[in-house]
Amino acid sequence: MAVMKKTFLLVVMQFILLIVFAQTPKTPDQIYGQLFVDVQMNRIFPDNKTFVDCIPKRDPKAIVADYLKAKHNPALRFSLLRFVEENFEIPVSPTSQYKSDTAASVKVHIQQLWNILKRNPDVPAEGSSLLPLPYAYIVPGGRFREIYYWDSYFTMLGLQESGEHEVLENMVNNFAYMLNKYGHIPNGNRTYYLSRSQPPFFSMMLDLLAERKGNSVYALYQNVLLKEYNYFMDKTANTKHVVTMPDGSILNRYWDQGTRPRQESFYHDSTVAVDYKGNRAMLYKNLRSGAESGLDFSSRWFADGEHLSTVEVTNFVPVDLNGLLYHLELTLAKSYKETGNLLRANYYTQLAERRKKAINKYLWNAKDNWYYDYNISGKKLSSAVTIMGISPLFFNVASTEQAHAAAQFAKAQLLKSGGFITTLKNTGQQWDAPNGWAPLQWLAIKGLENYEEHELAREAAVRWAALNIKVFHRTGKLMEKYNVVDTNLEAGGGEYQSQDGFGWTNGVLLKLMDMYDIKDR
Repeated sequence: MAVMKKTFLLVVMQFILLIVFAQTPKTPDQIYGQLFVDVQMNRIFPDNKTFVDCIPKRDPKAIVADYLKAKHNPALRFSLLRFVEENFEIPVSPTSQYKSDTAASVKVHIQQLWNILKRNPDVPAEGSSLLPLPYAYIVPGGRFREIYYWDSYFTMLGLQESGEHEVLENMVNNFAYMLNKYGHIPNGNRTYYLSRSQPPFFSMMLDLLAERKGNSVYALYQNVLLKEYNYFMDKTANTKHVVTMPDGSILNRYWDQGTRPRQESFYHDSTVAVDYKGNRAMLYKNLRSGAESGLDFSSRWFADGEHLSTVEVTNFVPVDLNGLLYHLELTLAKSYKETGNLLRANYYTQLAERRKKAINKYLWNAKDNWYYDYNISGKKLSSAVTIMGISPLFFNVASTEQAHAAAQFAKAQLLKSGGFITTLKNTGQQWDAPNGWAPLQWLAIKGLENYEEHELAREAAVRWAALNIKVFHRTGKLMEKYNVVDTNLEAGGGEYQSQDGFGWTNGVLLKLMDMYDIKDR
């Protein structure tokens, strides 16, 4: 009876949220206008994300009206910071009071952190940028106070290992809810993320769910799988994800719908554009599309391989995105097989096979034995080496010969003392050398295992886990990323202030420790 009551209440909450947010939610710049611009450009808060996450204490229209009056009244000694503090609730991380026990094992630490990083179903608040979700979920931690799309898959790996099956399923249902509500899964559940998605891992999340609940899962979520696919195939949104290759085959790219600076990075994006001589709208679109790729930012996306101002994400067909869409097509085929519609199952199987063929035709470099992104305007392979080039092994797109050759390339070029490095260039961007990231380690290690490259996979896993564990016992933290070249640094990673998390680091570390029986110390 208690379970039925809980289920009924969650369904009611979903219905209420759908009614309350029937209209497209307004973003902070739309709500606050000049106040938004002034706060972000004057850097009232060092992090532009702070203001867009604030909750107004009263009617936003009244706040804006009072701001404009006060700002232009010479008789007042106006303080923008004081005005914001008086009229908004400033977000505070719930994890700020948490104290890690560095003497405890890292597994115990991660287990305790799930409750710290867990958020209960959201309550709508007028003027807030939060897109309310009907089920509980896990956030990355620190400044990341909401659910993130591709992060969550890697977090779920750890939830699965911890037996946190209910939370995992709740997160899947939150993503299904957003697919039904918005037609796609946003970057995160914030209004300012609605113009884009992120690497489409939803179908892979269903694989995790199916491991426990069976293949009926694919039939149950068939409708939202289609919505995910249609979004990336440009059937339901004003996007241009689809790229027609020279032979007529179809591959995809990242594409954000917006052409303004990202609201959560407004000052940063505006500064990049100050001396920009080209089309600023396209510059902003490419910065935004970099956020959709998840790799914001990397020399992988730069025309000159060095400078952010040359970012051109939309000019590349990324190898990882197309692997994900290959998996999505196969999952759709599986869902139709489950419902007995073999005609549609065969249709999506054929689409997947065509994509696989195109990936191997256009993204494989037989000389280097590595996969690269495809430069659309140049009609050639990119020259940027990135660990994402191993992702076709993760998705089982590579042939056996290609996989073994790629494994040798990865070992020689990208494996460092702390794990796999992201790229070979050190540009100061966070998705470049000397950094390694948990999700990319997992893609590489699992990809190697898929092709029985067990020794290399284990070596990479042991090196990565050892670095994570060492930094935890030094600092009490698990970082968003790590310096995999110099493993003697105290912290060795993190663009932001050390925080209690980090969701995907926790998930991947726990998975690898269990998979390879890696001990703490």
